[in-house]
Amino acid sequence: MMKKNKLSEIEEFLAPKRFAFIGLSSNPKKFSRAAYKELMGRGFEMLPVNPKLEELDGVQCYKDISELPGDVKHALIMTPKSETLSAVGKAIDKGIHHIWVQQGAETDAVFDLKKDHKVTMISKACILMFARPVGGVHGFHRFLTKLFGGYPSN
Repeated sequence: MMKKNKLSEIEEFLAPKRFAFIGLSSNPKKFSRAAYKELMGRGFEMLPVNPKLEELDGVQCYKDISELPGDVKHALIMTPKSETLSAVGKAIDKGIHHIWVQQGAETDAVFDLKKDHKVTMISKACILMFARPVGGVHGFHRFLTKLFGGYPSN
């Protein structure tokens, strides 16, 4: 059974305000693109990974996780489930120790891989509920999660 996310781990992931964004879609109508724009608007620096994009809004895109700079230690994974295990494995191989698997992208195999490596993994949570400032629908969702006892604690 997977352990519940800890608020301290979520805050540690978000603190540097810089992370790889693995699985950013080339389709502007996909959720990952909306999340990317929202996070950029909240002051985050992201290093997008997508083999089909050279750049997005003036930001360089990386074709593969292996091309990311060596100082990147945090990664948001927003891939289709069929690609998540590979993305997490490549991130671990790259030396990324803090991994957020966006809710809906996780699989049991990803949790098994985490057990074998020393990484902090956040999962089954939407990053937009925690990346401040939180407002709109994500703020309301956050409020409801707190109200009904599902919000992470330490």
